[in-house]
Amino acid sequence: MEMDSLPNGTSAPPSPGPSPSPSPSPAAAPPPSSKLNHLSDSLKLEHQFLRVPFEHYKKTIRANHRVAEKEMSAVIHGVNEAADRDDMLCDDAVSHLNSLVSRLQGLKRKLEEGSKTENLQAQRCRARLDHLESADVENLSEWNNVRLNRILVDYMLRMSYYDTAAKLAESQNIQDLVDIDVFQEARKVIEALQNKDVGPALAWCAENKSRLKKSKSKLEFQLRIQEFIELVRAENNLRAITYAQKYLAPWGTMYMKELQRVFVTVAYKSTTECATYKVLFEPKQWDYLVDQFKQEFCKLYGMTLEPLLNIYLQAGLSALKTPYCYEDDCTKEDPLSQEGFRKLAMPLPYSKQHHSKLVCYITKELMDTENPPQVLPNGYVYSTKALEEMAKKYNGKITCPRTGLVCNYTDLVKAYIS
Repeated sequence: MEMDSLPNGTSAPPSPGPSPSPSPSPAAAPPPSSKLNHLSDSLKLEHQFLRVPFEHYKKTIRANHRVAEKEMSAVIHGVNEAADRDDMLCDDAVSHLNSLVSRLQGLKRKLEEGSKTENLQAQRCRARLDHLESADVENLSEWNNVRLNRILVDYMLRMSYYDTAAKLAESQNIQDLVDIDVFQEARKVIEALQNKDVGPALAWCAENKSRLKKSKSKLEFQLRIQEFIELVRAENNLRAITYAQKYLAPWGTMYMKELQRVFVTVAYKSTTECATYKVLFEPKQWDYLVDQFKQEFCKLYGMTLEPLLNIYLQAGLSALKTPYCYEDDCTKEDPLSQEGFRKLAMPLPYSKQHHSKLVCYITKELMDTENPPQVLPNGYVYSTKALEEMAKKYNGKITCPRTGLVCNYTDLVKAYIS
């Protein structure tokens, strides 16, 4: 997005007439370059914002195309079959053709519904492009507020707070700028897995088989393994063996070692105490499947694996994290004094500080050569500005706000920053 800066205002040259012409009012000052750079950097982070609806749009087009191909192929096959039969009676032929016409009418309705869905998704892509184009230095604050609401909705959807996310999007009128319908698709699969049902997840894998195969996903294989384990748990060994022959055997060339381990459970059963096989029957396997599905779902739509809120918070915390943040005497003003932020910053490296920065405990201002630090007899350091104001107010007396020590201003020692 290019921004044209406005020229500075200049005075018009005087006219040759008896009275000078008034100079025009100065033009508006150009926006600060720092704000333009900030806006440009912000727009670079909106990859997911455009990618998700576009991937959803392409997925809908592919699904509609598959439906049309399947139905048309069936109709053409039905016509050819009827044409090749010489013994078909007139009434049977009419009935057969009527059934094909009904099927084509059903296909027409499906295509009309699919077309409406495609148009809605295309409008959503257009709305997001318009939203990005509307970003300007003058409305940056308002635009950032919308972005914050989008990030909050994204976080709620990933944490399965679907109803709350929908209400926030509706109250802020940003339904076209968030991906509620995409996450609703995932919701059905996640809730089914939490209820120990792999059916919807397997249907999702079949629907996206080509793309999952391209990314070398193991999700379908893991779902089949879990279904086999559930049959063994129910002590339905004959059905488990039949299931393995039909659904697990094709994976043998890729995951033979894992299959060998799983097949042994038929002999050990769900009551085994052998750690190698006992873990396969633990409930946490279902939680693992939920996590795996979420990861594959995010990859499919080009989403970040972490919620956007976590990413933005970690970006800020990376500049604040120091070893002191994890000390017991870390000040409450430091965000990393809170357990939630500490956990979020745990995988981040410590901030690299080339020069020490001292902040006054009293005024919260930076101590530098203009406002140098001074040391009290008890070793605590405060800014000259804060101590001078305290001395004027209390007749030259200084009281340490952290220990309560009282001393004279003349007892202070100036500290130097190297």
